[in-house]
Amino acid sequence: MEPLALKMRPKKIEDVIGQKHLVGKNEILYNLVKNKKIFSMILYGKPGIGKTTIAEAICSELGLRYRKLNAVINTKKDFDVVIEEAKMYGNIIVVMDEIHRMNKDKQDLMLPYLENGLITLIGMTTSNPYHKINPAIRSRCQIFELRELEFNDIKDALNKCIGKNILENIEIGEEEINHIAKCSNGDLRYAYNLLELAYYSTSDGKVTLELLKKINNKPTSFYDNNEDGHYDVISAFQKSIRGSDVNAALYYLSILLEAEDLDIIYRRMSVIAYEDIGLANPNMGPRVDACINACERLGLPEARIPLSVMVIDLALSPKSNSAYTALDLATQDLNNGHTYPVPDHIKTNSKDYKYPHNYPNNWVNQEYLPAKLKNRKYYIPQNNKYENQLERVITKIEQNKSH
Repeated sequence: MEPLALKMRPKKIEDVIGQKHLVGKNEILYNLVKNKKIFSMILYGKPGIGKTTIAEAICSELGLRYRKLNAVINTKKDFDVVIEEAKMYGNIIVVMDEIHRMNKDKQDLMLPYLENGLITLIGMTTSNPYHKINPAIRSRCQIFELRELEFNDIKDALNKCIGKNILENIEIGEEEINHIAKCSNGDLRYAYNLLELAYYSTSDGKVTLELLKKINNKPTSFYDNNEDGHYDVISAFQKSIRGSDVNAALYYLSILLEAEDLDIIYRRMSVIAYEDIGLANPNMGPRVDACINACERLGLPEARIPLSVMVIDLALSPKSNSAYTALDLATQDLNNGHTYPVPDHIKTNSKDYKYPHNYPNNWVNQEYLPAKLKNRKYYIPQNNKYENQLERVITKIEQNKSH
């Protein structure tokens, strides 16, 4: 009863599907394995793109003793057992799923053993570790991001599976393989599961396009001939809103909704609110959050209603990118070596600091930028109602400075 995805799991790092930036020849993980050396690490990325596969391939190829734990399911007692085993053998690899959900008790238990090398951790998560994982764990691990598998990665993996005849005497054509690869949306585990389900749903092992569509009826029409269509639709969705084309924005929203890709819709709307609309309509960010909360409560199909309202509002809102371009200019200064000491009078506990609230209009004439960056301007207001007000504030401050 072992799933096909487990049967196809590679034992060597070089057999891993995709992730060539990590496991390709002379890349980081490839060389670590060849040099027979491993460090604690965190692998993060979407489901079904190879996190567990890479972890187990590393352990298998190096012949290392390892134990698999799940940060949610396994108890503190399970962790104690693994630590005792590590003490017995001198070292053990802990392959831990959902590491971002490891509670404080388990973290406190593991930290000293990570520190002294008794335990080497390979953590796996679908969440951004810089946001979701305790800094104490994070600082003891190297972090590697896995990339989404491409259409051809999935297709190659399916062809390899069929060639091994694990599903005995299966009959399937290229059109059907392409359909499975499209439906998987970069999730190889899903592709294997769909193939296996289709195979065992037949009486003769013949997998047809009609059968696949009965099992998975999500449309794949937004994929183009280069198989980049999904990403093109996401791009077109944001650019249509940025360009204030409400009809195009609604069209691309409808495609993403047909694919039930709510997460990407949420992320795009959130970044649009701050990147493309920004200070021209600063209330849009909280309104997008409120829309997302409503969608999460409603679920599909009703979530499409608040989304349509929000996308129309985003598309027709005034636009400004002044805030993030201002930050880009400041970052550019840093990258060009313009890093200078903080002025003495605004350092911690400085006696020369002038507290603005003690002065008329909560403003006092003192410099905040380093001396070598005096009068540097990063933020340039754009011409819209809200930023016109901000510009008047800036003008008033500059006039007071000149007196």
